[in-house]
Amino acid sequence: MPRDTLTPEQIVRTAVELLDDEGLEGLNMRGLGRRLGAAATAVYWHVKDKDDLVLLAADRVWHEVELPALDGTDWRSTATAMADGLHAMLVRHPWLVQAIGSHLLYGTGKARYDDHLLGVFETAGFTPQEADRAAGALVTYVLGNALGASATASLRRKVRRAGEDAEEMFSKTLARAAEVAEPFPRLRERLGTTAATEYAATADGSYAAGLRALLEGIRPGGADTLPGTA
Repeated sequence: MPRDTLTPEQIVRTAVELLDDEGLEGLNMRGLGRRLGAAATAVYWHVKDKDDLVLLAADRVWHEVELPALDGTDWRSTATAMADGLHAMLVRHPWLVQAIGSHLLYGTGKARYDDHLLGVFETAGFTPQEADRAAGALVTYVLGNALGASATASLRRKVRRAGEDAEEMFSKTLARAAEVAEPFPRLRERLGTTAATEYAATADGSYAAGLRALLEGIRPGGADTLPGTA
């Protein structure tokens, strides 16, 4: 595809697809050019470099998060919807958690989300400072919970590139982890029983329970906005 037929929209959309498949470590202009059917040099007519491309791709996926209507009387449900939307987006695009840790990301997509999240709390009566703290706590919590999906996706790509069988490797690693856990009574009682399956599945339930506990613990009113703050 000649450079004059490429558009920034095509490039960024294809970059997101490449990032979803190959992660940050698999993003390069040559690979992107192949997907676009164009030379890598044609891509440089529209984006400055790889970092610029990550910035644009990140901003695109932030726009995927739907923004619920503000409701001061049921702000916890609104905040939950904001958190769930962000969490789902991060799981769809696990490379973004990596990018947040290694790039300075900004853009209208992220600004749109951040502004609306502050509005969730300010509409409920939080002061601007309280809203800042509450929004920061919520986003940090969601990012922490999305880290597992990001790490798993990255590890699977690493194993695949090494030509190994991912499922076999995970099985062997879990078996070794079980041996390490054997001396510890609370972990040992969960191994080799139906509780082991339940224990492995707790991540999904823990996210919802933890988010509920976080939001129940914050409220407008100065020192009580976050548990333990003074």
